[in-house]
Parts: sequence; structure tokens; C-alpha cells
Amino acid sequence: MAKVNLTLVTEFLLIAFTEHPEWGLPLFHLFLFIYLFTLLGNSGMIVLIRMDRRLHTPMYFLLSHLSFMDVCYSSVTVPQTMAVLLEHGAALSYARCVAQFFLFTFFGSIDCYLLALMAYDRYVAVCQPLLYVTIMTQKALLSFVAGAYIAGLLSALVRTISAFTLSFCGNNEIDFIFCDLPPLLKLTCGESYIQELVIIVFAIFVIPACMVVIVVSYLFIIVAILRIPSAGGRAKTFSTCASHLTAVSLFFGTLIFMYLRDNSGQASEKDRVVSVFYTTVIPMLNPLIYSLRNKEVKEALKNFLNRVKTS
Repeated sequence: MAKVNLTLVTEFLLIAFTEHPEWGLPLFHLFLFIYLFTLLGNSGMIVLIRMDRRLHTPMYFLLSHLSFMDVCYSSVTVPQTMAVLLEHGAALSYARCVAQFFLFTFFGSIDCYLLALMAYDRYVAVCQPLLYVTIMTQKALLSFVAGAYIAGLLSALVRTISAFTLSFCGNNEIDFIFCDLPPLLKLTCGESYIQELVIIVFAIFVIPACMVVIVVSYLFIIVAILRIPSAGGRAKTFSTCASHLTAVSLFFGTLIFMYLRDNSGQASEKDRVVSVFYTTVIPMLNPLIYSLRNKEVKEALKNFLNRVKTS
């Protein structure tokens, strides 16, 4: 009978924050505001980049795809979180949990690859400015982005197949805001060594690999900046990388906390807060980071608003 019970899990129960029912409605409105702001900010960034010719550069081309991924990434998790908060828990069928897990991994992996590509773009711009136009061509950009999407698809397939060939038994309650790997691993039973090994290898080849590209790129950038004789020149050059560096620090910092550590034991309040940060808050912050600290985007936004007023 124990073996039969392993196959009886047909749904998962998301119960994050249900121990505080009084938080449900206020948090629901907060998540709704953040989600709408995320949709507006990232969609606005995409429209602005497409409309303003001064933003038709490799960096902003990659940024437009990052904004699109943030919309998709947030849409996979936030509406489900709002349902959990409003209903004080939500049942998720096995198939829906698989789909959410796959899509979250797909869009999240592409986010990682795009941030690494943006770091490489900044490296070429700062360290090899005379070759920038010949290296970052339209054909090269399309190849880079297509590669990121394909790699994201493969990563999502491998991670999803590995996770859901595990056996789930006993408690099917997920004390989390969506179907993610750390809480799912806490529900497994039986032999899972091979699947967990595949998941670990995935984590090593996605998050750290992207981080290596980013760190190496910025090491070269820092060396190039230090060679600039004037303080004003150093500050101006660094300002072109500041927005991306901020976005990278926020995104990868939370991913490292969640995925590159021991996930044994019970889910903690800290885990849930961090998951909210990287699934909900960061996609909202990215448009602000790239607009408030970027003169070109602010100028493009000002021109767009002026055209709207005069039309």
C-alpha cells in the first residue's frame, strides 16, 4: 500500500501566509498593485525602446527582451499568489503545478542568460569600443537571444522532468507561494539521488555559469575604468554599467539564497519573503532601475510624454 500511496498525489495545496488570515486582503491588494505596476513598467519600457530610434542599440534590444521576460515571469507566479491570499490557500492540480514549474524555470532561465549577455555587451562597449559595432551586430544579437531562448527551454525541460519523476507522498501541502523546487523537494520520498543530481548539475550550469560570465566581464570593465585618467571619465563610464549591475545583484543574490544552498528542513518565513522578492518585487523594480539611472531612457520618456501632450 505504501508504494500505491506514492502515486496518489493528484494535487498540491498552496498554503503560504495562511497562518495569518488577517494578512490576506491587505497582501492581496499589495500584490495586485505590484503586478499592475510590473505590467505597466515593463510594457512601457518595451514600447519606449521600439519607438525611440536612439534606443535602437544592442543594450536596449537585450533590455526589451528582459522586460518581456519579466512580464512573463511575473505572470506565472503573481496571479497564483493573489489567489492563495484571497482564498486563504489554493488547490493546484498536478498538471498545473508541472506547467507552472516549467514556465517559471523557462522564463527565469532566460532572465539569467539575458543578464549574462548584457554583461558581455557592457564588456565589449567599455573594453573594445572600436570593435563594438562589428561584434554586436544585428545578426549576432539575434543569435544570442535565440540561444538564450533555446537554452532556457532545454533547462526548463531537464529541470521539470527531473523534479516530477520524483515520488511525492504523505503531506501534499506546499508552504510556499507557488510550485517551486525547494518546497517540492520537502515532499519527496523514496530514492531520488539521480533526479537530485541532475537538478544540482542544472543549478551549476545555469546560475554559476551565468555569474562567471558576469563577474569576468565586470572584472575586465573595472580594469578598463581604472585606466581612465580623469575621475569624470571613470564616473561616466561606470554609469553605463550601474543599472545592469544593480539588477544583477538583486536577481542573482536572491537566486543564490534559494537554490545554491541546503534545502532540507521546513520552509521558513525567510524563504517565502525571498521568493516574493525575486518573483514579484524584482520584475517591478527593473524598469525603475533602468529608467531612473539612465539618461537616455529618461530623455526618451520625456520626448514620448511631450508627443502625447501635443497630439
